[in-house]
Amino acid sequence: MENTKDFIFGTRPVLEALESGKPIDKILLKKGLSSEIINEISTHAKQQGIPIQRVPQEKLNRITTKNHQGIIALLSIVEFQPIEEIVHQLFCKGKNPLIVALDQVTDVRNLGSIIRSAECSGANAILVPSKNSARLGGDAVKTSAGAIFHLSVCRTHSLHISLKNLKNSGLQIVCATEKASQLYYNHDFTKPTVLVMGAEDTGISPDILRLADGLVKIPVLGKISSLNVSNAATVLLYEAVRQREPF
Repeated sequence: MENTKDFIFGTRPVLEALESGKPIDKILLKKGLSSEIINEISTHAKQQGIPIQRVPQEKLNRITTKNHQGIIALLSIVEFQPIEEIVHQLFCKGKNPLIVALDQVTDVRNLGSIIRSAECSGANAILVPSKNSARLGGDAVKTSAGAIFHLSVCRTHSLHISLKNLKNSGLQIVCATEKASQLYYNHDFTKPTVLVMGAEDTGISPDILRLADGLVKIPVLGKISSLNVSNAATVLLYEAVRQREPF
């Protein structure tokens, strides 16, 4: 069933949405389609860091049976905020930043669950890449139980560059990985922190692991090799709460 509040279709409506600054998650464009207005759309999308994905006609038809003209813009539920400004404001207020960064987490249920845990644990923001990330649409709202509306959501064209900038701003980069030798409860989370969680199948990208100030793992004592990424994020976030809050 179509939910027309979740997307915009047609070349002119998509261009107008871009020009008005409407929050767009990504743009689906029919393979081989090109024109002057498509070039204009591509320019605006690139300037705003909105990914364009070339897809077959059939994929567009599955989203809507109406005349989409070969282009559909999938809308974001939230307006993205610059992560650098969020961190600057936190430091100015004398607060201790706790940011969650997601590397290639493409399952919307995991994304929503992580957002819910991040909001409940007092994290300040979620940082996601513009590509290879779950869509921030209606399903993300549902799985986050509405927490997505109470947490700053930031998007970046390059997660590596953003993490490097945050590191240079005084935040430690802590990556959750099975490759770690240190158990999570032995790491100091009282410092300004970016907690990086990776995809369940591929984990965190090697270039981001090399950037890390700390690698941590959760001990697994059963027969299953690892926790679901959203469960793992909850464990680590509440370790940060335990260390930071004087209960």
